[in-house]
Amino acid sequence: MTDQSPRGGVSRRRLLGRAGVAAGTFAALPVLTAVTPAAADVLHEHGRPGVPHDSGEFGRLFPDLEPFAEATDKVRSALLEVGMPGGILDGGDDLAAGPTRLITDPTVNGNPTTTNPYGTNPDNPTMTAGSTFVGQFTDHDITFDQTSQLGVPQNPLVSPNTRTPALDLDSVFGGGPGHRPDLYVRNPDGSVGPKLLIGSGGVHEDVPRKPNGDGTYTALLGDPRNDENVIIAGLHSAHILFYNRVIDDLDELNLHGFPSAVSPDERRHHPYLTYLLAREITLWHYQWLLVHEHLPQICGQAVVDDVLNHRNQFYRPPAGKAFLPIEFGAAAYRFGHSMVRPSYRANFTSGTGDSTSPTANPFFALVFDVNEPDFHAPVDHDRADLLGGYPAPRRYIGWQTFFDLGDGQVKNNKKIDTTISSVLFTLPVTAIAPHTQTAPVVLAQRNLLRQLTWGLPAGQAVAAAMGVESLLPSDLTDIAGIHRAFGSSTPLWYYVLAESKVATGGLTLGPVGARIVAETLIGLLRADPTSYLSVNPRFRPFLGTDLALGSTPNPNITGNRTYTRAHFLYYAGVVKPGIYR
Repeated sequence: MTDQSPRGGVSRRRLLGRAGVAAGTFAALPVLTAVTPAAADVLHEHGRPGVPHDSGEFGRLFPDLEPFAEATDKVRSALLEVGMPGGILDGGDDLAAGPTRLITDPTVNGNPTTTNPYGTNPDNPTMTAGSTFVGQFTDHDITFDQTSQLGVPQNPLVSPNTRTPALDLDSVFGGGPGHRPDLYVRNPDGSVGPKLLIGSGGVHEDVPRKPNGDGTYTALLGDPRNDENVIIAGLHSAHILFYNRVIDDLDELNLHGFPSAVSPDERRHHPYLTYLLAREITLWHYQWLLVHEHLPQICGQAVVDDVLNHRNQFYRPPAGKAFLPIEFGAAAYRFGHSMVRPSYRANFTSGTGDSTSPTANPFFALVFDVNEPDFHAPVDHDRADLLGGYPAPRRYIGWQTFFDLGDGQVKNNKKIDTTISSVLFTLPVTAIAPHTQTAPVVLAQRNLLRQLTWGLPAGQAVAAAMGVESLLPSDLTDIAGIHRAFGSSTPLWYYVLAESKVATGGLTLGPVGARIVAETLIGLLRADPTSYLSVNPRFRPFLGTDLALGSTPNPNITGNRTYTRAHFLYYAGVVKPGIYR
């Protein structure tokens, strides 16, 4: 896949790889009213529709486009049917086969067979299993809607975004020790910071937690969603440890080019300066990896290069007025839900300590397991799945499974397509973001109803606005078979998934999805005067570069291979070459 041609569209010849709603759920949803066209969102800044007054609200990329459908009960019912368990989006994974076989057994792992050349839920050879959770971690850094109701029309321009629209890791730092002192180490003299607290659920690191006295714990996080599963909690912990090590190493680092750099003496007298500098170094490594590893994997290198080398075409906020576009947050960037595997090898040693053997005692687990006791009520016990919030000795991550260390142990995520792993069709309530609507518990249905909440345009309308060729009706027969109008006016989230399967065989996003995602994330960096892309676009990561990757790196993995997430994790101390955990 290449980036869109200049207003000429993507040739059809370049498109590849054509290969009952529950009554209780329906009743739990509120009564809807007719949606107002997006163009009627009249609140804007400097005469520009779609731009909110304040960066703390959401905005629109395409304010002049009509919603894909009216928010009627008929449309809502059709969306629920599209996303229902056992429906057209359900991967039909054989969860009874168990977490190990869902990865290792070709008869149940969803990969191509002689009778099904595409497969039922195939792996993506160009991305590692960790790519999914990098996307989730990034999402939690920039967007959090806690006020809207699913399927109830709402104006994004007056709707608060709980996260800052900047890649500033406020989900980790919480605004700093002055704003969230509970996230930081309390020093003997009573001062707070600059180091962040880190916890342990047993053998290895965990997010910091506060016991509640009843066997439950409250995670101490800048964003509570970073405890939704063990993998995202592990990634959050790794960023804490990276930052804390930067603080330890500051006196030995070459700090040329960092605006926050001050002398060691100044830092000792003013500890807050240490926080600012260590945060800046951490952020620049994190931001660089997003641009040079994450975005090429999910959007394709050609799209990333085009956005970097040319001006954004669609996401162009006024200076100092960055905002999170709802087309990104509620549709395009939710592509990652299709990449989730039903199960993962969480680690290699199941709480028994480190080992030099990758087969010491591997912990395979479903993401969520409805058969686990107390599924909806967190208690202090060692669960067999990967739901977050349950610290126990074996509940940590062995990163060799999730990122390529060149030792042959890395696993892939699933392709970006219209197939969602079956584990996501019954979410535990504790995995649903706090202070948000808990019904329905089916992730696909929640995503589809959000298209009505925000009055998002049809995928075909966005493609036309971008100057790229729309999908054909034959590409959308499944969703049209449920509601005919969806075949020509398709919910944007579904369209992005279908476009990926058609345009790239599920390896990356297609033209619409890739352009929205790349322009938004790179645009947020350009809009931030403190980002590496604004201050020093020639910056290259330098912490962890002494990691020597193994002799068998996966040749299919996309993205810059000179500095990878593995190098970042190595500097954080959660990866040790030749040692499995």
